[in-house]
Amino acid sequence: MSVASYSYQLQPARVRVEFFRLLPISLFVVAFGAAFGLAATQKGLEPLQAVLMSATVFAGASQFAAVDMWGTEVSVLPMIAVVFAINSRHLLMGASLYPMLREVSPGKRYGLLLLLTDANWAVSAQEYQSGRRNLEVILGGGLALWLAWIIGTGLGVYFGGLLQDPKSLGLDMVLGCFLLAMALGGKKSPRVLVAWTVTALASLAAWKWLPANTHVVVGALAGGAIGFFWLERKPAPASDAEDSTHDR
Repeated sequence: MSVASYSYQLQPARVRVEFFRLLPISLFVVAFGAAFGLAATQKGLEPLQAVLMSATVFAGASQFAAVDMWGTEVSVLPMIAVVFAINSRHLLMGASLYPMLREVSPGKRYGLLLLLTDANWAVSAQEYQSGRRNLEVILGGGLALWLAWIIGTGLGVYFGGLLQDPKSLGLDMVLGCFLLAMALGGKKSPRVLVAWTVTALASLAAWKWLPANTHVVVGALAGGAIGFFWLERKPAPASDAEDSTHDR
């Protein structure tokens, strides 16, 4: 595929808009970054190591899991398995964005995926369902969240005692409420409602009876199966409707 055939061109002005659009939710990311910075230093990481980890890894739950397994002797393979299980949802998130990602060059495509998070994915996927293509939120919103995570980690390694437990302030609910709001703002139909219900039930069952962190992938696969097998009827073309009228 030639360079000219990549039809999606990122718009710098829209990238800036999406940066400021997700800036409010990045405030809670700062709080959890501070909690991670504190946890990392308590486990023996140097401040610079913790900040570099946040800058290069940028995976909140996975970083907490890795730090929890940190010690004088680190079991690498179990750590890889745990991190992969936590981040496996990104396989499905990336696949859902592929109809847009295939329209940008591979370099830009994988650069965008480095900044993919639950929040900017939810915005992009919801708008795509409404007929709008928005990869600028992956870049602009992702940069806002990435910077917030790094700043939070830096605050945590030096001033971590100020915010040791963000959950005590209810900050762990912010992202969940944001994702729920994005879902409720999307298209609603019997097909979508059934997919939500199946996803919720499958996730709850996996959370109760399957290994930790598998409920996200199980729920996504269950809901995706509904979408795969229950196809929506496309409206008949205008010419076909006119032909049926003339036949009468």
